[in-house]
Amino acid sequence: MSTPTTEAEALQESTDLPVHEVALSDVAAGKVRSLLEQEGRTDLRLRVAVQPGGCSGLIYQLYFDERVLDGDAVRDFDGVEVIVDKMSVPYLSGASIDFEDTISKQGFTIDNPNAGGSCACGDSFH
Repeated sequence: MSTPTTEAEALQESTDLPVHEVALSDVAAGKVRSLLEQEGRTDLRLRVAVQPGGCSGLIYQLYFDERVLDGDAVRDFDGVEVIVDKMSVPYLSGASIDFEDTISKQGFTIDNPNAGGSCACGDSFH
């Protein structure tokens, strides 16, 4: 058995689950942690998925999930687990999730280098 060289390899070895390449900023991880504490739930993970829909063909889904399904990929961000389903992994490879809290906008944002374009409202991509 070889020694893991990266955090992702160490996580994969310890969980036997594939590892995805979605990054969660420290601010977003803190917000997720805060939301889970408000709910009093330590058994939930943040699931990020891509679903058909929207003006441009694909929409992002972010929600809390207690399940880990066959084919799911996982990464841990200082105690916050982010789960991505097998179908969504290639669409989200290299994407980063952040949380904005300004006077004009509050919410999670996704910067995805795989998105070829988005609709005018910014809710979907292709």
